[in-house]
Amino acid sequence: MMPNITLSIPQELYEIMKKHKEIKWSEIARKALWDYAKKLELLDAFLSTSELTEEDVAKLSTKIKEAVLKRHLK
Repeated sequence: MMPNITLSIPQELYEIMKKHKEIKWSEIARKALWDYAKKLELLDAFLSTSELTEEDVAKLSTKIKEAVLKRHLK
C-alpha cells in the first residue's frame, strides 16, 4: 500500500480536471513527482563531488543573473 498525499490546486485547474474524468490524474501527478525527484537525485550526486564553495556559487549566480538581465534589456 502506498501513502497518500493531498494537494491544493487552483480552482481553474480543478475545473479542467473535472471535465476529463477519463484521465488518471493521480498517475500524472505521481509521474511528475518522480521526474522531479530524479532530477534532485542527479543534482545531489553532482553536488556531492563538487569542489565549489558557497562563495564560488554566489559569484557564478551573480554573473549569470547579470548576463540574463543584459540579454533581456537589449
